[in-house]
Amino acid sequence: MTFKAPDSLAEQIAHHLAERIIRGELKPGERIQEQKVTTSLNVSRGSVREALLILERRHLIVILPRRGAQVTELNAHNIQSLCTLMSELYILLAIAVANRWESPADLAPFVQIQQRLKLSYERQDVKLFVEDSFNVMRAAFPFANNLYLQETVENLQPSMSRNYYLALDQRKAEMSEYLSLFGQLLEAVVARDPVLIREVLGSYGERSCKLVLSALPAH
Repeated sequence: MTFKAPDSLAEQIAHHLAERIIRGELKPGERIQEQKVTTSLNVSRGSVREALLILERRHLIVILPRRGAQVTELNAHNIQSLCTLMSELYILLAIAVANRWESPADLAPFVQIQQRLKLSYERQDVKLFVEDSFNVMRAAFPFANNLYLQETVENLQPSMSRNYYLALDQRKAEMSEYLSLFGQLLEAVVARDPVLIREVLGSYGERSCKLVLSALPAH
C-alpha cells in the first residue's frame, strides 16, 4: 500500500487500521503488533507508533504496559456510555445551528444532506446513508464555532461508526425512520425550538443505542 499527502503518514496509517477495526477485520481484544504493521505497509516503526496513539485517542484501541496495543472491546456498558455522550453532543450542535442561522442559505447544506439521505434510502445504500448522517454534524461545526466540541466529535466518530457498522444490516429497517426524524429535526431548527430538538435527538439516540446493543454478539 502506498500512502500520499495531504494527510500525514501517521494519520493515513491510523485511518487504514481504523477502517479494519470498524469493519470488524480486526476483532475486539486482538493485538496490533507494531512490527507486523510496519512490514505489511512498508512504513517506519515511528509512524506506526504515532498512528497507534491516534487510534487510542479515538478509543479504537488501548495501549497496555508490556502487552502493547489491542482493539477495544465492544460491550453494553461502552456502547451505552458512548451513545449517551454522542446524543448530548448532537443536541449541542443542533441548538447552535438553531440559534445562529440567519438565512435559508445557511440551512442549504442540511437540505442537501437530506436529499442525499433520501437518495441513499432509495438505493438502500446503508454505508453512504450512515456516512451522510455524520456529515450532518460536520455541517453544524461552523455554527457551534467550538474547536473543543469539534475535536471531541471527530475523535469519537470512528467509535460510533464501528457501532453502526456492527448493526449495519439492521439499519436498513431504520432508514425511513431516520429520514422522518431528520425532517422533524430540520423543522425544530428552523423554529429555533431547543425543547423539540432535545426531544427528537433524544428519541433517536435511544433507538440507535438499542439497535446497536441488539446486534452485540452474545457472550
